[in-house]
Amino acid sequence: MQDSFDTTTTTHRGKLPDPAPKWQQRWEEMKLFRAPDKPDPDKKYFVMPMFAYPSGNIHMGHFRNYTMTDAIARKRMMEGHQVLHPFGWDAFGLPAEQAAINRGMHPEEWTLKNVAQSRATLQRIGISFDWSREVNSCMPDYYKWTQWMFVQLYKHGLAYRKASNVNWCPTCNTVLANEQAAGGVCWRCESAVETKNLTQWYFKITEYADRLQDDLDELTGWPDNLRALQRNWIGRSYGAEIDFTLENGSKFPIFTTRPDTIFGVTFMCIAPDSPLLPELPVPDDRRAAVEAFAKEARARQQQEDHVPSEDKSGFDTGVRVTNPLTDELIPLWVADYVLSGYGTGCIMAVPAHDQRDFEFARKYSLPIRPVIQEGDEELDPNTMTEAKSSWGTMVNSGQFNGLEGQAGFDAVIDYVCREGIGRAQKQYHLTDWLISRQRYWGAPIPMIECEQCGYVPVPEKDLPVLLPKGDIDFLPKGRSPLADVPEFMNVKCPKCDGDAQRDPDTMDTFMCSSWYFLRYVDPKNKKAPFDKEKAAAWLPIDYYMGGITHATGHLIYFRFFTKFLKDIGWLTVNEPATRMFNHGMVLDSQGFVMSKSRGNVISPIDMMEQHGVDPVRVAMFFATPGDREVLWSEAGMVGAERFLLKLDQFVRSTKESLGKEKLDPDAQFSVDDLNTTDRTVYRKLHQTIAKVDRDFDNMQLNTHIAAVMELLNEAAPGDQLGVPLRGVCAATMVKLMAPLTPHLAEEWWEHLGFGPSVFKSTWPQVNESALPSDTQTIAVQVNGKLRGQVALPADASEDDIV
Repeated sequence: MQDSFDTTTTTHRGKLPDPAPKWQQRWEEMKLFRAPDKPDPDKKYFVMPMFAYPSGNIHMGHFRNYTMTDAIARKRMMEGHQVLHPFGWDAFGLPAEQAAINRGMHPEEWTLKNVAQSRATLQRIGISFDWSREVNSCMPDYYKWTQWMFVQLYKHGLAYRKASNVNWCPTCNTVLANEQAAGGVCWRCESAVETKNLTQWYFKITEYADRLQDDLDELTGWPDNLRALQRNWIGRSYGAEIDFTLENGSKFPIFTTRPDTIFGVTFMCIAPDSPLLPELPVPDDRRAAVEAFAKEARARQQQEDHVPSEDKSGFDTGVRVTNPLTDELIPLWVADYVLSGYGTGCIMAVPAHDQRDFEFARKYSLPIRPVIQEGDEELDPNTMTEAKSSWGTMVNSGQFNGLEGQAGFDAVIDYVCREGIGRAQKQYHLTDWLISRQRYWGAPIPMIECEQCGYVPVPEKDLPVLLPKGDIDFLPKGRSPLADVPEFMNVKCPKCDGDAQRDPDTMDTFMCSSWYFLRYVDPKNKKAPFDKEKAAAWLPIDYYMGGITHATGHLIYFRFFTKFLKDIGWLTVNEPATRMFNHGMVLDSQGFVMSKSRGNVISPIDMMEQHGVDPVRVAMFFATPGDREVLWSEAGMVGAERFLLKLDQFVRSTKESLGKEKLDPDAQFSVDDLNTTDRTVYRKLHQTIAKVDRDFDNMQLNTHIAAVMELLNEAAPGDQLGVPLRGVCAATMVKLMAPLTPHLAEEWWEHLGFGPSVFKSTWPQVNESALPSDTQTIAVQVNGKLRGQVALPADASEDDIV
């Protein structure tokens, strides 16, 4: 490998050498990317991408994501920050285990092999990770603290067991949290999800629902669409729970966000998977038909996010329910558009003022009764073509007639509370987090079941509960494989020393990723998950990057963990990250997302061997803004290499023109002292710096590169420029490209006579006086006398000025 660019070979071959190995060795010797344990508070910068599932080698999707955080880290270094840019492996869970099973390998063997291979690929790319802080969630020194987190949640009353209907993937043979079964399909294998009734471990994330929703307002550095997704998923709504009455006298509570419409109830509906359905006093001659419809509807619900309006279906249970405000007997239907996870799993249907109820009523010829009037418009149920769901004046509502909007809402709630037939209430779409998994490859749940003492947490001194190895049948069977390992299962109770058994399940992989950023600040700590002072020094994360697909899963879970750990005194921050950036996905030539499970990945290794690391980086950056999808094609390599060759030639020829003259890379000039050509280029230089700063902040690295290209075109006829300005232009372009092309930039920086690293230099600063003004001030004279001044655009024509 050459120590510097060879003019002859570079020019005549028309191909750049790849200086990556040389500079990666230098960076390691310099420990350039090592972060201090406790940074200067005014200089700290914590940037990180989401860590990787090691279910295969790094592909071009990973290449794009990690080179973006690499660019951020390198720019912040040049701006004088102490940067923490760590990496690790989300190594437990379904992705790695399923990939191993598909290949007939043990999950640990497959996972560690992929970790080694992926690490080598990332190091070949030259990502500026501080590898001394690497974490791996499947190693005991990590999952010991994942288990510790579980124990803390249990001790604080936030971990509990219950029996309930759960999402079950028949292919992966495990339960799934709601967030992992969106749309009725498994998040990993896309199999249709079924329903099972199982007793599982849950975390009371709903106790944090208000904080998780309200604190989104603090996250101004997060994308608006991501925050909207979280608000909708948490789904807080205000209303009342009102006690209707079954014919046998039992209470039948209903949650509604529109208590002011209660006089318009003409039928009621219950979800097909509601646990209340089997308890209803359904007439004997209808019981079999109700159960058959419910079973069919449950299967249909599992296969789609919602039931399209034309497909709404229901069945009259034959049960009648009394409205407590009207004493009217109302038919109760089982309907597939009602969800059991919201409210009580039952609704009061007001077809005049809810579109879903309206469509259902029209389909089954059920009554429609308007009870809200907008202005002077009187609704005719016979001619209505859609529901009117807006607020208005209560009509046909007895003593509440004439009340408007919020006043009617409040009056009905006050009445039901006073009469003891209801309560004001908040409801959430968010449900408690189901964390039990019936799989081998995960962190064992650190709980022991004793006949005398019930469930007892494993004492902290006995953590970690090690995942058994050796000759174990780890294939999923619909129950945990660990249940068949007696030496693992059979233990003594920590309380009474009696015979007991471990919980056989392992934890959801999202447990590992809910706190991994905290391990980065103190990865070798054997006495605690992390040092509190180190965490206080580095947190919050300044820039977090990952896919929006995690908006309603991981990104809610790790916010929950942060708030919990703050509550129990381990953290000083309320939110884990001040800025979140959602990168776009990399697609193959057919438009499909690159995915190891899909088998359409493209490895960056061959491309880097053929073109060099930095040209591949430039081609990827130049393809589109960072938040957009990329349809990857090697065609972009031609333009990337052409641009870098031109910049290489400009840098080398500038060095030749400088001769032995010493170059000040940060020299500033007075615009008035420059000739016309130099002034034009100097203005362009500082316009470029300003534009790059703006584009970089928005991860629009494509226009960042385009701006440097434009500057290069302006400055390229270098023999027309003054030598000092030419040198500053060359040095500045090297700096501007350094975060994007780190190896070539180092080579160019060295060629210009500087050292030890361009990343120890300073980021270019804008000379505001060199920027052309957006406006010009025109003096207005009348008969030779100054009458005033007017500000006009700088590019205004003479006609515009006149």
